[in-house]
Amino acid sequence: MSAENEDAKSPALPAELEAALAFDAQGLVPAIAQQHDSGEILMMAWMNRAAIAETLATGQVCYWSRSRGALWRKGERSGQTQRLVELAVDCDGDTLLLRVEQTGVACHTGRRSCFFRAWRGGRLEETLPVEADPEDLYGD
Repeated sequence: MSAENEDAKSPALPAELEAALAFDAQGLVPAIAQQHDSGEILMMAWMNRAAIAETLATGQVCYWSRSRGALWRKGERSGQTQRLVELAVDCDGDTLLLRVEQTGVACHTGRRSCFFRAWRGGRLEETLPVEADPEDLYGD
């Protein structure tokens, strides 16, 4: 399923926001999730028009999963949700910043942030501990 193929029952993207955004050839725009009160960068994912419209309509962040080819409602399986506090658009309209209230961990590895590795002293070092067992979050 293409990111452009949106569910007809999805809420509409506001025209002013649609005009401000520069979607890529697949109908996607990158979205950076940031904890609204601490400024901590949590993750980066992709959004299409339907994901943005649903996020604005419900207040719960929804992304486009490129691997599944479907909308991905953050936390629908894991319970690790993101409540939208503010959506910001960068100067070129080609990246979103989602200021969110993160419940639990943001990363599928069980860490608070997907950015848990840093280049330090000439090597890649893990900087955040696993807080939740991924098997407990996503196991069947």
